[in-house]
Amino acid sequence: MPKDFDMVVIGSGPGGYVCAIRGAQLGLNVAVIERAELGGICLNWGCIPTKAMLRSSEIFHLMERAKDFGLKADGIGFDLDAIVKRSRGVAKQLSGGVSHLLRKNKVTVIQGAAKLAGAGRISVATDKGTEEVAARAIVVATGARARNLPGLEADGDRVWSYREALVPKHMPKKLLVIGSGAIGIEFASFYNTLGAETTVVEVMDRVLPVEDEEISAFAKKQFVKQGMTILEGATVKKLDRAKDKVTAHVEVGGKVQTQEFDTVISAVGIVGNVEDCGFEEAGLKIDRTHIVVDELCRTGVDGVYAIGDVAGAPWLAHKASHEGVMVAELVAGGEPHPIRPNSIPGCTYCQPQVASVGLTEARAKEAGHEVRVGRFPFIGNGKAIALGEPEGLVKTVFDAKTGELLGAHMVGAEVTELIQGYVIGRTLETTEAELMETVFAHPTLSEAMHEAVLDAYKRAIHF
Repeated sequence: MPKDFDMVVIGSGPGGYVCAIRGAQLGLNVAVIERAELGGICLNWGCIPTKAMLRSSEIFHLMERAKDFGLKADGIGFDLDAIVKRSRGVAKQLSGGVSHLLRKNKVTVIQGAAKLAGAGRISVATDKGTEEVAARAIVVATGARARNLPGLEADGDRVWSYREALVPKHMPKKLLVIGSGAIGIEFASFYNTLGAETTVVEVMDRVLPVEDEEISAFAKKQFVKQGMTILEGATVKKLDRAKDKVTAHVEVGGKVQTQEFDTVISAVGIVGNVEDCGFEEAGLKIDRTHIVVDELCRTGVDGVYAIGDVAGAPWLAHKASHEGVMVAELVAGGEPHPIRPNSIPGCTYCQPQVASVGLTEARAKEAGHEVRVGRFPFIGNGKAIALGEPEGLVKTVFDAKTGELLGAHMVGAEVTELIQGYVIGRTLETTEAELMETVFAHPTLSEAMHEAVLDAYKRAIHF
């Protein structure tokens, strides 16, 4: 007889393990099936280890600027192996923390590869053989992996995916990064800061293409100032691989040019993990490697849900976690509110950081809104100047008729922490009046957020 559960979650990433814990809190008998490390890609090979590495490069950058702060620091250098070791240690610590939380909440963990095996049944291939489990609710949280384009596939030697970039065999001297989304630009920022001669190729007409155009332009200016070469509207046609170099054929403006690099990082998006899981056989609809779901993450197959990256954009860990909570509460008999996609923040941890929530100015206008736009530069903020971080910009987009905060877009120091203020504002359906009447502490970077609201209504004080 198969083991019987109220809910089985396939995958233990930030969507899966959170879903399992919330289900257990609500009294459900829950199991998680995981074929690799607890915590999934995010904790082990994504969000967390990259931030640990970026923290090292950030400190290295500050050490190089010691003189600017009246300090002396001689013989500044770095140990790449030690940076990686620390990063892996952070990932291991958090993966262990997930294991502890699952035990604490009495969630059963089954190590193995899951496959749907009929209504309410899952077959699990473990190192001891195959076992079957049953559940009245199945939550698919299998995540995603790096996309490989023909001819640009990672080989683990000179052409890397994010995995190889996290545990590099060598320090790149001349680096090509293909793709300027969050993954690509974060690795470009890390290796460029440590001294790699870095070129970024982006097929769209601007870097960080999902961001507001002004923010993208501001960020690009900073990247170039830091020594990066940015090629926009460009395509890597092919890579010629040799023992110690890679020759890239890059098309820009209709002309193909060749450049040699010792390392290439391919960051051209992700694909959902949907193969060999029995999804289509079970009746789940797959669209471009992602499972199709409704606003409550229901797949259309009774008792089967899908959350996180495998359920489509935005591919963000916090979106997955929120979906996990929502589905657990739905399975437990609750009536949770659907997620509002335009109130999910996006954060990129390059130097300078980039963060946003809601509609860009262009998207707001396309949607038919008459808008009021506010802007405030960090150079007008006392705390930013005191920190030695005067390069930054906050932009707000309001509906001119209702005062609704349609979107907020930021670039600069610590904006990935600041953005949550605007996220809360959108969640509470705050208008410009409440934001203008809110008291912001001085001196803080958050005052720039206040001024960007004031500026949309021609009331900015400090610029």
